[in-house]
Amino acid sequence: GAMTEGAIEIELLSPDTIDSHVSELAAMLNACVHAGANISFVLPHSLEDSLAFWSQDVRPAVLAGTRALWVAKVGRCLAGSVQLDIGLPPNQAHRAEVTKLIVHPDYRGRGIARALMLALEQRARLMERRLITLDTANEKAERLYLSLGYERVGTIPCFAKDPIEDRYDATTIMFKTL
Repeated sequence: GAMTEGAIEIELLSPDTIDSHVSELAAMLNACVHAGANISFVLPHSLEDSLAFWSQDVRPAVLAGTRALWVAKVGRCLAGSVQLDIGLPPNQAHRAEVTKLIVHPDYRGRGIARALMLALEQRARLMERRLITLDTANEKAERLYLSLGYERVGTIPCFAKDPIEDRYDATTIMFKTL
């Protein structure tokens, strides 16, 4: 079935192609938040909340050229996405920041996050970004980043509210020199 087969295709969305993906991106984000992903949002979280994020936060940044957005597809299905924030001040034009690496719960464990990160790093190198920074509250994601050569700076306790439970989770700050 669709859940177990099919090649992963990574696509860098452009200002011309983002609009056709917004509703699917919103559905994926909503599924991830409801599955417990600590990616800025807390329950209750509606599909409208997810749509607002993609259309009001991400889309304008992509149109302005301050953020790059990749999607991963398996067949025709949207399976994941990642963003690279490149809208940084002049004294930080040599770096970029990874945000919102998400993989739909139905497609986890298939190398999608790794494929997205490799595409992101390739593009960052082309843009002459020499330093990539990120933070993560997810141990599996942290292991992926370590396997890709990222280094831990440290952990900040009680950084963000858990999306479902009444607690605050730590985040780990990481970087990679390209």
